[in-house]
Amino acid sequence: MTRTFRRIGALGAATVAAVAFSAAAPVAAAPAADGFEFTLYAKEVPTDQGGEETGQAPELGDSFAFAEDLSRTKGGETVGRDGVGCTVVRAANPADLLCVGTYVLNGGPGGQITGQTLLSFDPTDEAPAAFDIAVTGGTGDFKDARGWIRSTPDGDYSKLEFHLSR
Repeated sequence: MTRTFRRIGALGAATVAAVAFSAAAPVAAAPAADGFEFTLYAKEVPTDQGGEETGQAPELGDSFAFAEDLSRTKGGETVGRDGVGCTVVRAANPADLLCVGTYVLNGGPGGQITGQTLLSFDPTDEAPAAFDIAVTGGTGDFKDARGWIRSTPDGDYSKLEFHLSR
């Protein structure tokens, strides 16, 4: 699996990314007409996995998982985390990744938000575009959450813009 393939998945899961509130300092969440809108930054947690850069194109059924820390600002205090799993479901050009993730948010409100996306990408493109993640549900304060998350590459981070309703 190429580094680009893994990075694109990370951005997508991210990418699949959370309303995050810290116990000490809640995330600034602007109430929308029927929910919340807020922004978080996700940064992938390093792993000990080897073989990330094989130089081979992704194949149907290839899969990988990753985790990220979530913060209100780049390099700021961690207010949550996520875990994402992606599988190649189309190995053509463009290729498609099916990514499913869960975002765990600390503090109050708190709970989990789940999301998924079908992410199309060109394996040779080093600059992935922004994409949307469908919010499929939640727990705790986010029970019955719906909406979407816009994930935009932002250097070593993914900028996650949450648009939630209940």
